[in-house]
Amino acid sequence: MTANISLLDRHKSVLPRWMALYYDEPIQLARGEGRTVWDGEGRQYLDFFGGILTTMTGYGVPEVIEAIRDQAGKMLHSSTLYLIESQIELAEKLAERSGIPNAKVFFTNSGSEANDAALMLATCYRRSNQVLAMRHSYHGRSFATVPVTGNASWATTQLSPFRTHYVHGSYRYRSPFKHLDDAAYTRACVDDLVNILDTAVAGDLACMIAEPILGVGGFAHGPDGLMGALHQELAKRGGLFISDEVQTGWGRTGEHFWGYQAHGFTPDLITFAKGLGNGLALGGVIGRGEVMDCFTASSISTFGGNPLAMRGALANLAYLEAQDLQGNARAMGALLRAGLADMQRANPAIGDVRGKGLMIGIELIHSGDGQPDKARARAVLEAAKARGLLIGMGGAYGNCIRLAPPMSVTGAECREALAILSACFDQKA
Repeated sequence: MTANISLLDRHKSVLPRWMALYYDEPIQLARGEGRTVWDGEGRQYLDFFGGILTTMTGYGVPEVIEAIRDQAGKMLHSSTLYLIESQIELAEKLAERSGIPNAKVFFTNSGSEANDAALMLATCYRRSNQVLAMRHSYHGRSFATVPVTGNASWATTQLSPFRTHYVHGSYRYRSPFKHLDDAAYTRACVDDLVNILDTAVAGDLACMIAEPILGVGGFAHGPDGLMGALHQELAKRGGLFISDEVQTGWGRTGEHFWGYQAHGFTPDLITFAKGLGNGLALGGVIGRGEVMDCFTASSISTFGGNPLAMRGALANLAYLEAQDLQGNARAMGALLRAGLADMQRANPAIGDVRGKGLMIGIELIHSGDGQPDKARARAVLEAAKARGLLIGMGGAYGNCIRLAPPMSVTGAECREALAILSACFDQKA
């Protein structure tokens, strides 16, 4: 019995069966360096999914490791009942980078918890439980975030503290408006929003929550400016806008530090997680001061903003900026997109190549009728692993390949990944 199989048997016996595992023969990732990982049996892989976009700067970054080691030798935990200098320092940096006037920051442990907190803030501030979200979206697996997730595959319950309505716009490839140019597409989505506001929202609206680029939804997105146009309509009625930057933040799109900045507006609240911690449990909310201060009850966070996560995040953010990883994401993303576009022209099973920077989605279809081909996506996932490349899957129909390597990825590694993917796409499903 191999080490991976032995672990799988133990996993099944004590962990819930709804915890998804990749691959027919799941693997343990035991060690990482740069963009390379090794499984528990010593096999080497090029990682192009980064722990679901969490390993942002790479594995084993010395500056980040040293900051964590130094803090671990002093204190791991104190709770927010005490002043934490590194928490304040990181909050100052994020408030400044957010673009939100008079911004304040609350730290959590995950993206689900960050979105949960933002929704609670918005509903308390607006005294309303009516929420708008985008179709095909994903915002977490907590009791508050599942009901605003517009992807049936991840909606585990119909029970909800909100009255939620879903808006068109984020998934253009199969949208009823896909034939329209950017301006007309945006107008159609705004008209859809206005119709929902006029006919389905009773009384005051709390907020809209939206990902600038869908994460689990297959890295799909609407035209630049779409979110700003939706925000204009919300603002007329007092509704807040939550930009879910759990996957799009920190310059991963290559164009901007935050995904919302491609849309010509400033949100009321930004949620973040994943990449900032580079593997440490860390998320949070940045928002307008009056919204962040709206709670009348006392509250704390036992683990959110803990000294270990804060020190690691500060070192990680400093490394990101010093190495211009946003610029690298832009350049390496362009290299990958160009190579994938060549593959798309030669392979009718590749229906769409999309995304920005180092968030790239590849939608696989049946070449005869254009319907989603989940089996081919699964076959590509397995074939890539066999050739030493780890990639992701997603999309509303489970037929999309997701590429999101650490933002420090090199040109040589991108070309290696393209060569492997080319062989995988040519393989019969």
